[in-house]
Amino acid sequence: MKWHISLESPDQPAVLRLIDELDAYQKPLYPPESHHGIDVQALLQPNVLFAVMRDAQHQAVGCGAMVIGPQHGELKRMYVQPALRGLGAGHALLQWLEQQALQRGCSVFVLETGVLQHAALALYARTGYTPCEPFDAYQPDPHSVFLRKVAPVSGA
Repeated sequence: MKWHISLESPDQPAVLRLIDELDAYQKPLYPPESHHGIDVQALLQPNVLFAVMRDAQHQAVGCGAMVIGPQHGELKRMYVQPALRGLGAGHALLQWLEQQALQRGCSVFVLETGVLQHAALALYARTGYTPCEPFDAYQPDPHSVFLRKVAPVSGA
């Protein structure tokens, strides 16, 4: 299956629907204090790479963000529609975001995800993410898993 991934604005109606789908899936799984999604205004900031995955009919079917900070890039709002899971869409989107961050000089990636996100945890483990301590403003949370990956920098 072929997808097209590009940097786009997160405030498009089709993309906002994807974010709503993600929230509708995640919010019932965890208490409110364990939900760490960021809003569209935060996704519009200049240090955020926001990717949209589109299918052959140009429909938005996935999204994800990399928030580039001084010490690492944080993966946020990673989502592919359920029909695409197990087909490599999540892996393709993750790899694309990592490459975009690498091109901007960011080679350390971190993320927080929920303990019940089994498919996401398996994807991150397969792609080199390993457990780490909470980072930035995060606190230990029994509902959260914190992961980190240091990407090899070409030419180093």
